[in-house]
Amino acid sequence: MKKSSLVLSIFAALAVLMTGCSRKSNVEKLTFTYVTSPLNMPTIIEKDQQVFARTFDGIPVNYAEITSGAEQTQALASGDVQVLYAVGATSVILSAANGADIKVLNMYSRSPKAFCLYSRDKNINSPEDLRGKKIAGPAGTNLHELLTAYLATAGMTVSDVDYMSMAIPAAKAALDGGSIDVAMVAGANAYKCQQQGYHKVTDGENLICAIIAVAVTEDFYNQNPDIIEKLADAQKEISAYIKNNPEKTYETVASSLGLTVDAVKEMAEYYDFSTVLTDKDIEGFQKTADFMYESKMISNPFDVNTLFIR
Repeated sequence: MKKSSLVLSIFAALAVLMTGCSRKSNVEKLTFTYVTSPLNMPTIIEKDQQVFARTFDGIPVNYAEITSGAEQTQALASGDVQVLYAVGATSVILSAANGADIKVLNMYSRSPKAFCLYSRDKNINSPEDLRGKKIAGPAGTNLHELLTAYLATAGMTVSDVDYMSMAIPAAKAALDGGSIDVAMVAGANAYKCQQQGYHKVTDGENLICAIIAVAVTEDFYNQNPDIIEKLADAQKEISAYIKNNPEKTYETVASSLGLTVDAVKEMAEYYDFSTVLTDKDIEGFQKTADFMYESKMISNPFDVNTLFIR
């Protein structure tokens, strides 16, 4: 091969490589889930500051207000949503265990103390005191895992109580009305129980990890490296804003959730919003997966290491 031909070949190869590295996504729009409860500060701040709208080189950004974890993962699988921005570990595991393409991109939050069991009966102070009691809260969630873990400390299971699957606001209303003995609540509803003088039976500290993550499909991850990179940058910007503007953050979140600034400050102490995935987080995912298998929510043991893109 002549020298000139060799040089041209090298330049051609470099051009291909450079094109591959700088390849831009063909995505015409991006839809993120938008879930503000129980105290999703990054979500509220992102929309208030229009971080995503400024980040993705003019790609239109939409929001899907889907609070059900099952509906979130269905929307991801159908392509209606590209990023689950705050999805519970239970929902991710259930979806993956059923064969769906879903991967954890990074973390959103951890908040075990924000998940609680509240009662109007101050005599309920142990798992044994819950035997036969009417308890309500959402199935397949961090709260369900909390109830199961708490009962297990006394060798009990959910079958030892009168458990009813119910959304958090409905469970809180049922407790207010006296039709149940214990409500499984989190975030603002837990705070309201506290303010009303209800008795906290337990919270999730040392019982659950209460993991919330950010998830995409592996196909989307592989096809859109530029978007994945920009999303990481956007998350860093959101985290920096919260750190550098605490008072403004509290005010914005309080306004969004209909709470006082003092309430938000108190609740925020229970949350860790670091986006970094740690070994402890992975252990927490596995603990949740084991709980789901033991509770017959999934048919087979599940290795959570398959959830993460290495």
